[in-house]
Amino acid sequence: MAEIKIDHIAVVVDDLQSALGFWQNALGLELGAIEDVKEEAVEVAFLSVGSSHIELVRPTTDDSGIAKYLAKRGAGMHHLCLAVEDIESAMAKLASSGIELINESPRTKANGTRYAFVHPKSTGGVLVELYEAAK
Repeated sequence: MAEIKIDHIAVVVDDLQSALGFWQNALGLELGAIEDVKEEAVEVAFLSVGSSHIELVRPTTDDSGIAKYLAKRGAGMHHLCLAVEDIESAMAKLASSGIELINESPRTKANGTRYAFVHPKSTGGVLVELYEAAK
């Protein structure tokens, strides 16, 4: 695989403004934007940490995957996102190594960014997202 970087760490929260009280106000991280990601039924706040980000993720419906995660496990770290140059190649290499992928093919955000998840069973318990920035 080509160079891999940490793109972001996602933290599930039930109250975005309360969470921002710590990350933005207490730590002084710069809030880049807050987005409503309808296809995932979440609201996401992006905070800069060097060349990476912390993403605070709040469910916007009671039946979304993030809402179910929050109900089952509570607030806290959700996943680690790794930026890759070629998501298909990264996924193929992982699959050929016996790594279980959650997504068989990448999903695409409205801005063209492509992403897929690696199952925590194959990573020692951490949900890993692969992220290919829009070109």
